[in-house]
Amino acid sequence: MSGGDGTRGVRAGRRTVEVHRPDKVLFPGGGDAKEYTKADLVDYYRAVAPFMLPHLRGRPLMLERHPDGIDGPTFMQKNTPEHYPEWIPRVEVAKEGGTVRHAVCDDTATLVYLADQASITLHRWLSRSDRVDHPDRLVFDLDPSGNDFEAVREAARLLGELLDELELPSALMTTGSRGLHVIVPLNGRHDFDEVRAFARDVAGTLADAHPGRLTTAARKKERGERLYLDIQRNAYAQTAVAPYTVRPRPGAPVATPITWDQLDDPELHARRWTLADAVEQARTNPWSGLLSRGRALGPARRRLDARRG
Repeated sequence: MSGGDGTRGVRAGRRTVEVHRPDKVLFPGGGDAKEYTKADLVDYYRAVAPFMLPHLRGRPLMLERHPDGIDGPTFMQKNTPEHYPEWIPRVEVAKEGGTVRHAVCDDTATLVYLADQASITLHRWLSRSDRVDHPDRLVFDLDPSGNDFEAVREAARLLGELLDELELPSALMTTGSRGLHVIVPLNGRHDFDEVRAFARDVAGTLADAHPGRLTTAARKKERGERLYLDIQRNAYAQTAVAPYTVRPRPGAPVATPITWDQLDDPELHARRWTLADAVEQARTNPWSGLLSRGRALGPARRRLDARRG
């Protein structure tokens, strides 16, 4: 239902969320890119909520806001404003010199409200608010030097094979930008230092085996044309783009979970899905059962150390 002052009431679960200026263009069209409004963003997030919320619940969020659309200023919002509705959960976490009150998205109404705030991209913590020091996700970000997606595809294959050898399950996701994320579910018993050290050694092992193609060099000038195996997100207060979140790029691409079989699809690229069709991919349940049982890193660490000699 629409209001006379440029608002629209959107039903989300038991709540009706007021969406302001629903016709505001957030993604200008042009070239091959379609135009999308705030109403399109809200409708997408409401539709994808059943598939997205399991990846958000209980996690502190950083919101990437674009009130004037993707061509306007960007705000990276960590602290939750006082005017947010009281029904949106907050979690207070420690930072150097104080605390931050992050919003948490546990339901569809919150997701719709955040979309009304032009929170185009949701960045989530890899740990949950009840154990912020102990991540239950490990993320490898496969970041190409340019737009060479074939290099990303090959790196994902090599990393997947190594994780299989270490007997760790892994899930694959397009980032909606240039690369892929490879995600390993953990049981939450290890702290960030342990997880980061393990991720660094996995990436180092892979880069040592393929020094002409892969690198762990954090400085761009040291990478050359090699693909960067980025493990920097595996740290306290760092975030990674959430599954099914929209990215602030022309055409509204979406960070989309895929199956390992889809890696071989010649049509695959980092921006393959947009808010126009990502829900269809979500309905295929590409990560079926993959993330439900997190693993301890002890056995995998022993296998990795034995492999490294």
